[in-house]
Amino acid sequence: MIRVVLPAHLRRLAKIEGEVQLEVVGKVTQGRVLDALEARHPMLQGTIRDHATHKRRPFIRFFACERDLSHEPLDAPLPDAVTNGSEPFLIVGAMAGG
Repeated sequence: MIRVVLPAHLRRLAKIEGEVQLEVVGKVTQGRVLDALEARHPMLQGTIRDHATHKRRPFIRFFACERDLSHEPLDAPLPDAVTNGSEPFLIVGAMAGG
């Protein structure tokens, strides 16, 4: 099981309490995790990545194992600690300001 932690506003939108556990078949990548997340919670489609391009939305970041994976290709494998469920895949709402 892949553990996914969402920011509060996306948990509220999807009516999720706590982290999400997803089954991902085959190679575990950011893209496949996001596909599984959006399949289970269709109301999240378009909130994390663009509907047409599937690129990450601005101000959304991806982290795992204390690493920023936001600029990694969507088909790059996630760390083993994420694939075996010992570490979560974090989707974070980035903040900006001055």
